[in-house]
Amino acid sequence: MTSLGWIIFGVIVIGALLFDLSALRRSKNEDEGNLRGAATRSALIVGLAVAFGIGVGLLFGRDAGVAYITAYFLEESLSIDNIFVFILIFGELRIPPDLQRGVLLAGVVGALVARALLIASGLYVFDRFHWLVYPFGAFIIFAAIRLVFGQQKQREIVVQACSVCSTWVARIIPITPQFHGRRFLVRLNGRLVATPLLVALIIIETTDIVFALDSVPAVLSVTRDPFIVYTSNVFAMLGLRSLYFVLAGVLERFRYIRLGLAAILVFFGVRLVLSGVIEFPNHISLAVIAAALTLSIAASLKWPAPRPT
Repeated sequence: MTSLGWIIFGVIVIGALLFDLSALRRSKNEDEGNLRGAATRSALIVGLAVAFGIGVGLLFGRDAGVAYITAYFLEESLSIDNIFVFILIFGELRIPPDLQRGVLLAGVVGALVARALLIASGLYVFDRFHWLVYPFGAFIIFAAIRLVFGQQKQREIVVQACSVCSTWVARIIPITPQFHGRRFLVRLNGRLVATPLLVALIIIETTDIVFALDSVPAVLSVTRDPFIVYTSNVFAMLGLRSLYFVLAGVLERFRYIRLGLAAILVFFGVRLVLSGVIEFPNHISLAVIAAALTLSIAASLKWPAPRPT
């Protein structure tokens, strides 16, 4: 891709981050009471991402545009699983809703750097050691199985992570259980102390890296173009924060959504393994994503989870 694409992308991302930062400073609360605002922002970001994909198609060809749209919706779909974990993290650390937005925004900024490193590493090893597509494809399929059957284990890992993270962070810097506004660090009695927000941020960044080990190889089964892979990842990350506030209160009602995400992972794991044998058109992959999410949501609405008595 030409430098023009990177320049346009950079301007959009910087503008989006500055807008989020200014909105964070103006707003003192982001909870279910402001659901409409979160939904509006989420829709705007999705629209912006799709418009960017149309621009990619116009500038670099139809195939590039379809590859970008496929990679973006793949990342956006898989990011739903991140939201499950974010809910557990914030609940375990008792982060109030009005402070969660700042943690997620800081997490997005960190994820931009981490994803760049992981994508660059993935492109490097796949270009030089093509046989690695087989273990990575198997790893993606295993992640799908874990997604379906490992919900309780995931909850236990998050609880342990909160405790372990507090322990090793405390060895580096003291931790206060008290919140001090939106600050991650505060100086008390002459020494620098971490607030629970910093602990939450560290766990979120760590879990994002773990999730990226599944999602990045899946996206690399769609395309090996670094511009498309990275931009689709970043746009999905930019929309994750608003999507969290839209879905946090209702996500548990979609009991079959994890089955849909698992089906998507299995498909792209198989696609990666067979990348040297069968060429899957990206419009077929896009249809698989849409079908898996639509069917899982429809099944959740038709057969809702029984209400606790």
